[in-house]
Amino acid sequence: MPIQPIRLDFLLSSPHHARPFEADARYLPDGQPKPMIVFVHGFKGFKDWGHFNLLAEYFARQGFVFVKLNLSHNGLVVGGTGDLEDLEAFGRNNFSLELNDIGVLLDTLLNPEVSPLPAPETDLTRLALIGHSRGGGLVLLKAAEDTRVKAVVTWAAINNVNPGWTEELMQHWQQAGVFHVENSRTKQQLPLYFQIVEDYHQNRLRLDIPHNVRRKLRNRPTLIVHGDQDETVAVQKAHELKSWHPDAELAILPGVTHNFGGGHPWAQALLPPDAQLAADVTIEFLHRLL
Repeated sequence: MPIQPIRLDFLLSSPHHARPFEADARYLPDGQPKPMIVFVHGFKGFKDWGHFNLLAEYFARQGFVFVKLNLSHNGLVVGGTGDLEDLEAFGRNNFSLELNDIGVLLDTLLNPEVSPLPAPETDLTRLALIGHSRGGGLVLLKAAEDTRVKAVVTWAAINNVNPGWTEELMQHWQQAGVFHVENSRTKQQLPLYFQIVEDYHQNRLRLDIPHNVRRKLRNRPTLIVHGDQDETVAVQKAHELKSWHPDAELAILPGVTHNFGGGHPWAQALLPPDAQLAADVTIEFLHRLL
């Protein structure tokens, strides 16, 4: 009987805040050192959203250790409902916190003394990041500041952490202290406290995706995957990323939307075909490099 992927769940803690956060890993326990992928979810997302567990299983069967995390301030609670429920934490999230969370995960995975993964199963020299939507922007920034990352892949990625905040919005936001966005899936009114803007200005260079892609990812293998029917992040954003990193590979998927055919919850036993396509394009890229 073929070896089946196993799932390993573990908790993380950060020196930057007091919120524990969860991660899990999938891999085939065959005793062979495998390249590691860290997957980062997007805005209003989480590690077990939709088809992401099927995605983890698929990558594991293709010979990777696939790790995904809940960013600490994404609105989920350890031991909670498994969906957005801590709106106060959600409102206090910012890009620096998210980059630091990814850093905590990498430090944990790449330190054999504390890693929850069995040493024979992982090759710590072969690490790639994949990020979806806002997570795509995050993995570009993390790869730019961490040379341990050997390759980076974006799926429907943002290319600027400032989504075009207008002066009028900024004035209202600063006066009120909070701005609300609706979660179209749950109809929750999600708070965003003005501190996210303050963090952006205080860490402008670290959070500048165009600058970091141009200056620090030139020699890092990069794959940009985007659907040409993306209704949330226009496909033009992918072409702009490519213009900043000419050596990056660009895969524009025809007829594909922002969530690659997925939704939450996802009750089917198979990946959405569009997500399968994105995964196969990514796996082919990573097998050449890792």
